[in-house]
Amino acid sequence: MSRKILFALAIVAVVLLITMSALAQSPSPALLILEKSDNMLAIVDPASLKILVRVPAGPDPHEIVASSDGKLAYISNYGGLDSDLHTISVVDLAARTALPPIDLGAVHSAHGLDFAGGKLYFTAETNKVIGRYDPTTQKIDWIMGTGQDRTHMVWVGPGLDRIVTSNVNSGTISVIELAVPTNPGYGPPPSARKTWEVTSVPSGHGSEGFDVSPDGKEIWSANAQDGTVTIIDVASKKATQTVPISVKGANRLKFTLDGKRVLVSGLGGGPGANQNAANPNLVVIDAFTRKEIRKIFLGGGSGGILIQPGGGRAYVAVSQRNKIAVIDLNTLEVTGEISTGRNPDGLAWAAPQ
Repeated sequence: MSRKILFALAIVAVVLLITMSALAQSPSPALLILEKSDNMLAIVDPASLKILVRVPAGPDPHEIVASSDGKLAYISNYGGLDSDLHTISVVDLAARTALPPIDLGAVHSAHGLDFAGGKLYFTAETNKVIGRYDPTTQKIDWIMGTGQDRTHMVWVGPGLDRIVTSNVNSGTISVIELAVPTNPGYGPPPSARKTWEVTSVPSGHGSEGFDVSPDGKEIWSANAQDGTVTIIDVASKKATQTVPISVKGANRLKFTLDGKRVLVSGLGGGPGANQNAANPNLVVIDAFTRKEIRKIFLGGGSGGILIQPGGGRAYVAVSQRNKIAVIDLNTLEVTGEISTGRNPDGLAWAAPQ
């Protein structure tokens, strides 16, 4: 074999190695999509809207969140109420491989997830609790009972002193706040003791998807069985208004980053031929007037909503049609789609640092 051929082959080998190395890196950033019925996590390049790779997500994956540094994804393995599943799956996003799952022990049917203060917060419906996992010590370091039925989704405030959950069967939103007792009358001095106060506010039947306004003043809860959204004042921890919505089976609700609009998706109103914009899968509400300003038919029942950092796009999981709809938040038009595996739902954003 001539030296020229050997040199050419060497060049090709180097190019292949560089290409494979580049492909082995997760995009920065990445859109993460759970394909529930396939038990898979799809990692998507948001620029091209192409799925780059799929990674096993564990049994019955429902919700997903990325660590603050964008290196890991955590996936709740749900299984339904009274499930015997007791794990949270972990995926290394750079290596694109599944890591050993987190064993929750006697805590079953994990669902809602949030990552704050370097720790993973989760709900567990069977046990009616929220818990916290420390990735550094690899231990659950805190568990709190809500006293509510089907504690489902969870949000943790930036100060780590306020937590909000939705409780589907109880029809409530729980506002859980850190308090330091001034005169406990027993145990360590007040400065060394911290307690949590739980206030469960009636919302509506099937309270499931919710969000806290960017200014932290309001909680909006979508009530799947009532066809309404309940608005709760955080300061007084009381419902101030309940407004009707057009979407059926309201499943998820998200504020835009500027707090001016609210998106609500619904699993009702299936993909039949008689479905159209008059029977939408997604509605957009003006947060000030509380009025619907846009109804969008996405082709079938829809679940997870993700507002892209920067605020220009929203991604909505059209679960019944095996796709993700891309919504331009300036025009409120569908500008793209991502074809997925079966029953996409949970969405997350990973921004490696």
